[in-house]
Amino acid sequence: MAPWGYAGNPESIPSPTTPAAERPNIVLVLADDLGFTDLGSYGSEINTPTLDALAQEGVRFTNYHTAANCAPARAMLLTGVDAHIAGVPNIPEMLAPEQKRHSHYQGVLGNNVVTVATLLEGAGYHTYMAGKWHLGAGPGQLPSERGFKRTVALADSGADNWEQRPYIPLYEKASWYADGKEYQLPDDFYSSRFLVDKTIEFIDSNIDDGTPFFAYLPFQAVHIPVQAPQEFIDRYMGVYDGGWDELREQRRQKAVELGIIPADSGIGRMSTTDDWNALDADQRRYQAKRMAVYGAMVEAMDYHLGRLVDYLKEREQYHNTIIIFTSDNGAEASGPADPGSFIARRGPTALGYHTDYERLGLKGSYNSISPSFASAAASPLAFYKFYAGEGGMRVPLIVAGAELADKGGLNHAFSFVTDITPTILSFAGVEPPERRYRGRPVEPIIGRDLGPLLRQEVDRVYGPEDAVGYELAGHAALFQGDYKLVLNRGPLGDGQWRLYDIVRDPGETSDLASQQPARLQRMLSAYERYARDNKVLAVPPGYDHLKQLVINTLYQRLRTPILVALLTALVLLPFLMTWRNTRKDA
Repeated sequence: MAPWGYAGNPESIPSPTTPAAERPNIVLVLADDLGFTDLGSYGSEINTPTLDALAQEGVRFTNYHTAANCAPARAMLLTGVDAHIAGVPNIPEMLAPEQKRHSHYQGVLGNNVVTVATLLEGAGYHTYMAGKWHLGAGPGQLPSERGFKRTVALADSGADNWEQRPYIPLYEKASWYADGKEYQLPDDFYSSRFLVDKTIEFIDSNIDDGTPFFAYLPFQAVHIPVQAPQEFIDRYMGVYDGGWDELREQRRQKAVELGIIPADSGIGRMSTTDDWNALDADQRRYQAKRMAVYGAMVEAMDYHLGRLVDYLKEREQYHNTIIIFTSDNGAEASGPADPGSFIARRGPTALGYHTDYERLGLKGSYNSISPSFASAAASPLAFYKFYAGEGGMRVPLIVAGAELADKGGLNHAFSFVTDITPTILSFAGVEPPERRYRGRPVEPIIGRDLGPLLRQEVDRVYGPEDAVGYELAGHAALFQGDYKLVLNRGPLGDGQWRLYDIVRDPGETSDLASQQPARLQRMLSAYERYARDNKVLAVPPGYDHLKQLVINTLYQRLRTPILVALLTALVLLPFLMTWRNTRKDA
């Protein structure tokens, strides 16, 4: 099947092919760093009634993939174009200077692509956004200039969930904008509640004019710092006292029962997963609460999303609304293995945070889960955020709406993040431009419309020979049929190409490279074509994404090389040491 598009006049402007009264509202909800089995409907112990109800009213995709970190995923999600072509091959905070010499390696959304919001706005939709943007904050780069009529947006990679403050030394402040202007958060801010409040406010401002709306709601949950209200935290105290290995196996078993993964799916153990039984009682207690806050933050997100669903029902809009929920990438694993050490405490303290057990997750607290619990959040998958393993790339995708026939169904066909934009346009009856939009050249959408899958008209939208490539900071993958070719660099990977049948072996436990050499070579050739066609640049020798983040932070904040060593010692060394701790046994 050819890339989704149309063969009309290349100068034409997209227009709706469906009358306004028949076009659905569309709500696109994006979690941040949510693991594959972090929802109840995917095997989690976390209470997510809103999303589980949507799953029962729609379709759950079990083989949906995204980029393994934030900005590239968002670029592809909102444009349907490969991240390298769209100008966002990596988050800008982690790009090497050698790469940034190239115009398509700036880490901000290029003017050569059109967002789904722009296309829907041009077709008569109201367009709204409330949440994290992270695709640029310079002239012409904010969401208010990329198709969204009303916005409140966080431009950075993340920020505190309780107040307007940065979470890493790279940022001097948390950069929030409303309708393109700098914005001051309210005193009673909590991210999930606030973002849903703004979404409801935006929708309500035009709810009676008969015009359909597109609302993009990218939550901060569960990006670091992991924080949640106390009433949600209390519900998870004691839940994780059995540790990460127990949790990982419990989730695997539940995912099997739900039909999310095959019954005989293997499950590996990451080298970064510590021995729970080797921890003393205080260490286990602290680790369990870190995960309790994580579960609480997921439930708080679900709770506030439920308020939006209730609002749509009260205003008699729910029956005509398509809701799409997914995550930008898999679970984040940067939390220190030993959060009680001096080194682990020094970084948050330098930013004015505390890590006290009693107040963990509340205002002023810096919390994050370690690689050990992150591995459980991605169960039964291998790896996590930043890496090309399934744990970094395979995430939940739920599509719900009254017009969907397969209520509560599971779809096991491969799908990719570039498929979201063409699927939304298909729901709206809007055809995308193939080569030009409003008189300027644009990149054509390469994703596929998932509508035929949702209507049960086809078994898959990617044929057995169709190849989908992916690259991030030297980590790489190619999907073809039921197979995945993957390379993970260090510190966790070994830099070797491996071949997996990810339909039967989603945990990537059985490397088929030696058994199927012909397939391996065909897929290697297909990856080389992908890399060439999408202008993928090699990473510099010795590149590591966290090391590059440290270097970029130093130069961004100081712009004086002489002071680099001093700031490293005072502020950033603890963060670097935390990362090094995760390399043991790798």
